[in-house]
Amino acid sequence: MTGKANLPIGIEDYGRIRRDGFYYVDKTRLIQDLLEHISYVNLFTRPRRFGKTLNMSMLKYFFEIGSDSTLFDGLEISGERELCKKYMGKFPVISISLKESGGENFDAAKGILRSIIGDEAVRFPFLADSDKLTAIERQQYKKLVELDDRGEYAMSDELLSKSLLMLSRFLQKHYGQSVIILIDEYDVPLDKAYQTGYYDAMVNMIRSLFGRALKTNSSLYFAVLTGCMRVTKESIFTGLNNFNVYTVKDVQYNEYFGFSDGEVRRMLDYYGFMEKYDVMKAWYDGYRFGEMEIYCPWDVVSYCHALKMNPAAAPQNYWVNTSGNSIIRKFIDKADGTTRDEIELLVGGESISKKIRQELTYRDLDSKIDNLWSILFTTGYLTRGGEDHDGITELVIPNREIRWIFEEQIQEWFEVETKKDVQKLESFCRAFEEKDAAAIEKGFTSYLRKTISIRDTGVKKEMKENFYHGILLGLFAGTEGWKVRSNAESGEGYSDISVEVEDKEIGIIIEIKYAEKAAFDDGCREALKQINDKNYEEALIDDGMTVIHKYGIACYKKRCRVMSE
Repeated sequence: MTGKANLPIGIEDYGRIRRDGFYYVDKTRLIQDLLEHISYVNLFTRPRRFGKTLNMSMLKYFFEIGSDSTLFDGLEISGERELCKKYMGKFPVISISLKESGGENFDAAKGILRSIIGDEAVRFPFLADSDKLTAIERQQYKKLVELDDRGEYAMSDELLSKSLLMLSRFLQKHYGQSVIILIDEYDVPLDKAYQTGYYDAMVNMIRSLFGRALKTNSSLYFAVLTGCMRVTKESIFTGLNNFNVYTVKDVQYNEYFGFSDGEVRRMLDYYGFMEKYDVMKAWYDGYRFGEMEIYCPWDVVSYCHALKMNPAAAPQNYWVNTSGNSIIRKFIDKADGTTRDEIELLVGGESISKKIRQELTYRDLDSKIDNLWSILFTTGYLTRGGEDHDGITELVIPNREIRWIFEEQIQEWFEVETKKDVQKLESFCRAFEEKDAAAIEKGFTSYLRKTISIRDTGVKKEMKENFYHGILLGLFAGTEGWKVRSNAESGEGYSDISVEVEDKEIGIIIEIKYAEKAAFDDGCREALKQINDKNYEEALIDDGMTVIHKYGIACYKKRCRVMSE
């Protein structure tokens, strides 16, 4: 591995990646495509962690006056010499990210917006003395960067709403050249405002800020925005001419966000990890943008980095750790019986068909379950599984990583739901102490009917058993006086569950088997045989348990059988 480029974990600054020699997947052809199909305003909607911010940084480094042309040496765009000569380093660029623009209330959010735009304005101190600007314009620029007694930007609400328009006009006059505006994660302020309760006020602010900068701005050459959602109905972009939106359903530009299969193969080959290709594909591929299958780049880079540190590293859920997954939990909370059946199909590797609305307001999000399907699709938890027919989209879970997220959220939801009926749960657990196999069987079946089960016939038997283990452990969690132990993971499933009821000196041993083709009795007998063959009771006896109850539980879909000794 000596001499190989480092992987840019968490680095979204194009200049640093290129200057410091990090591994870079060449997306510079995006520049040429933008210029050849130029629109006044371009919006790209993609899930988080698909390279939006890095691409915006790349655009800034290419177009901005004073740019370092060597940062593009050897890349695809450098072969377009006439294009580079005409456009590289020729434009003033305003570049802001609204990724961190949320606040606990509207005043706090406005303060963050002032800071973001004020910091960008500070990059152009020469405007304060530019002889291309009038005295009034120079004074107006100073107002954009003026600080109050607390060291925070002092611009008024009205000035904030005009700030991008004013800054673009000042730059255009100073340089005699139209301005490029880049706005990354444009929809985050709306999302944060919706979650926190000042949505209407933020909509008005963003509409004014964007409308003035992007709608009738004669100083604008073109603008690029990125985000997760297309919120056209908010009227943020009302009246914009030549405004194009490129979503995950469009074929245009689909190769520039995320990694293609060829790009992943080249990366694995470069680092000597080609034997990990199948694992990489199963865990992180499966997104469909336009007609292309796409890998999540954050996951690919993170796993390659882990392999560099430890060639035996197993794949992990990198994407889930970058943000909350409350949208899935909200979705499951709202699900009726039909929707839970549909979730089962998805978790089982099958597809469902739904009408997807890509133009939603945040008010629409949880107004009805059909809108949540659209949000799951837009944010990357679901992807297209085939062709659209009559406006209906076939949806699938893209890969093992996202399936894991669904399963975790389902498990958490189930644990909360079961604890709502305390008396029922206590009776179920007490049946294990009393060696009442019939009550255990009846109770567990009742719980299984309420949860979302695994239907995937391609999943290994051990993983199916692990699902039922997880449900039972969740039911046992917090039972007063119980010491619950699940043996260390062996392969892909837990070997057994043991319980010590210390004040009663009762030991409980449970072994769960998946009953292939509903062969319940065979599964129960196999489980009990394993308990005895492996002498699981010894550890409980050593801990002072004088009464040992052994249970073999066989499960198939939403049914179970219980035998005891």
